[in-house]
Amino acid sequence: MAERRTPQKDFLQFNDLACETTGGRVLFATDEWFAPAANLLKRNPPQFVAEAFTEYGKWMDGWETRRKRIPGHDWCIVQLGVAGLVHGVDVDTAFFTGNHSPFVSIQAGCLDAPPTITLEGDRTGMAASDSQMAEVAKLGSESWPVLLPVSLLNPGYSDSCHNYFQINWPGRVTHLRLNMHPDGGIARLRVYGVGQRDWSSGSAHQEVDLVALTNGGVCLGYSDAHFGHPRNMIGLGRAANMADGWETARRLDRPRELKADGRGILQVPGWEWAVFRLGRAGRISAVEVDTNHFKGNFPDSCRIQACALTPEEEAQCMGNKWTSGKWQVLLPPQKLHPHHRHHYGVADLTLSHAITHIRLVMTPDGGISRLRLWGRPTSTAKL
Repeated sequence: MAERRTPQKDFLQFNDLACETTGGRVLFATDEWFAPAANLLKRNPPQFVAEAFTEYGKWMDGWETRRKRIPGHDWCIVQLGVAGLVHGVDVDTAFFTGNHSPFVSIQAGCLDAPPTITLEGDRTGMAASDSQMAEVAKLGSESWPVLLPVSLLNPGYSDSCHNYFQINWPGRVTHLRLNMHPDGGIARLRVYGVGQRDWSSGSAHQEVDLVALTNGGVCLGYSDAHFGHPRNMIGLGRAANMADGWETARRLDRPRELKADGRGILQVPGWEWAVFRLGRAGRISAVEVDTNHFKGNFPDSCRIQACALTPEEEAQCMGNKWTSGKWQVLLPPQKLHPHHRHHYGVADLTLSHAITHIRLVMTPDGGISRLRLWGRPTSTAKL
């Protein structure tokens, strides 16, 4: 069902389906004495402030329960921001060095409708009431399928805090039950996977963002993600800041003196790239490339390539790190501007056939906050 993995595994480039920025929420927790369970889903990495205390004890940037003195174990219910297929998790125990939960397990539910359970406000120093326990019992979460059996957690030192587990579960997931065994602290829960949308509910003539996280788009590879991961570009809404986009390191092969062509596009030897699988094959009719927040570090130009791949061809391309492929030009090179939404329509695009994958290429380097590919989904993809 699940196995411990090292951080080099492919699932780490998938989307975090539980993050608060996607709408992920903690609906219930048995105990939140030292630190509330809502911290589990924060986007930002955990922090430690040595002098920070509350009236209940040491302030911690995670979920920490009291030392249990009654039978049972602590657990919480997480509602994913985007329902989908879960491929891996990171149970991060950062800074919980003498108080981390020694073991963890995870169960999954696929609910037709969101539960009405809500826990509002700062829950520090609180535990679930009898009425809340009775309400959450209606979910029957103790009987949900097991994604991750009881597994050992490493303490929260910098070289051991990321506890990665690959998940092998074929079903759609909307909610998780995170179990501590028996109590303690966990800093963050990252749930890496691919969103799964019900395409039967939409009109065949409706244009949708086929690469969006919520529609099943996913990053499958990239050349560099020094300051920000490419998957950020398919997130919800506009970027909150530069960290909420894709930003590469400065390329070291830049010429000592830069020159441009007649269109003002720099002529440089190198570029950076990111590959995405669309949530569904489709014909692209409009593209948006947003450099919001990137004012002194936007790319000089970008271009987009596209192709239609079978699952077998995709696996082969991933195996060779996308060094080969059937790429064709979807959007020719375009000069980019700082802190700006660039819109391209049918007149700018060079492919009218259905595609399944795209490769965004930026030259020479820099940051892009959002990528949108508007089009109509199709049942087959033939270039």
